[in-house]
Amino acid sequence: MTTFNNNKQIISMREQEVLYLIAYEHSTKEIAEKLHVCYETAHSHRKNLLRKLNARNTAGLIRVAFESGLMQVNRSVA
Repeated sequence: MTTFNNNKQIISMREQEVLYLIAYEHSTKEIAEKLHVCYETAHSHRKNLLRKLNARNTAGLIRVAFESGLMQVNRSVA
């Protein structure tokens, strides 16, 4: 499990995977297919992330993930 920010909230490794897939614009259906889980499971992971990160929508989820250090921008060196 991964800990973030001062709230000491925890997201699981699976939720971390889902978070990255969301950030790369995958739908819940696509996430379910990629992770070989049913749609309802992928939807539950998404709902749990919203709750744990105290976000109202997907945009807020990604914003909080960046602000808390859960995600970083991958920049290629040119």
